[in-house]
Amino acid sequence: MGVVIVQAIACCRIFSKLFRVMIRDNLNQGAVDCPDSVSLRMLRRMQEGSMANRDAIVSYCEDLLLSSHYQDYCPNGLQIEGKSNITRIVSGVSACQALLDAAIKQHADMILVHHGYFWKNDSRVITGYAKKRIQTILQHDVNLLAYHLPLDGHAILGNNAQLANVMQWAIEGSMHSTCGRDLGLFGHLQQPCSALDLQSKLNKNLAHDPLMIAKNPNTQIKRIAWCSGAAGDDIHHALALGVDAFVTGEPAERLYHIAQETGIVFYAAGHHATERYGVQALGHHLSEHFGIQHTFIDIPCPI
Repeated sequence: MGVVIVQAIACCRIFSKLFRVMIRDNLNQGAVDCPDSVSLRMLRRMQEGSMANRDAIVSYCEDLLLSSHYQDYCPNGLQIEGKSNITRIVSGVSACQALLDAAIKQHADMILVHHGYFWKNDSRVITGYAKKRIQTILQHDVNLLAYHLPLDGHAILGNNAQLANVMQWAIEGSMHSTCGRDLGLFGHLQQPCSALDLQSKLNKNLAHDPLMIAKNPNTQIKRIAWCSGAAGDDIHHALALGVDAFVTGEPAERLYHIAQETGIVFYAAGHHATERYGVQALGHHLSEHFGIQHTFIDIPCPI
């Protein structure tokens, strides 16, 4: 009888090992469309690590970013609800179709972006590209989490704070913005340089060729103000601070004349390029706080 029991245990171990190998091969080959696909997805989650609750993540972000304190052009927070359990977050600057498709391939449970949907001037009907985007999200039961102005303004994780880190600018204080909040920052360079040298450093660090408007390209830059994205009209607040240069993402025709007439050096360093870093920092922070996975995917944009 003892021999039979030992043999039975040995057989169980063999079948268990074979089952684990089969599951591993199915996962590696992406075979998740079988009748046991739900079980396979759960096993994948177990392999990948811990889970977090969607609502806990959303609530945490609200407290962290104080998004309810902002009057924004779009809703901040959970824009489209998906599954409750979150193992992997994929972040990106804008919720374009290319990011959605890439996130699905990464088995994302939540997509975190700076530019989401439902802007105040958007059409109120969902057709064409908008229908395809939302259909993609709903079909894969993925959550879409978006933070616009709150992610610009956060003192540590925000786009402007992170831009200072990337460029190694010393922050002295906050700058008022035309959106009604103190989103921008001002400070000084670690080493003063010419306007042309700063243009070159922006190009190198942000991987984007910036537009520079300078009455004198050899102007020495020491004090600087910046606000990421489409904050060109904040040049007026930069002028009030008496800085040598102002950096934002996008240009506007009127800014050329203001820069020429006042002598301030203006840089349009790319809307996308200046706003890559906040969403990465937030995604990384959530990954560490909740013990889940995070991947940033950069979809190139020349604007």
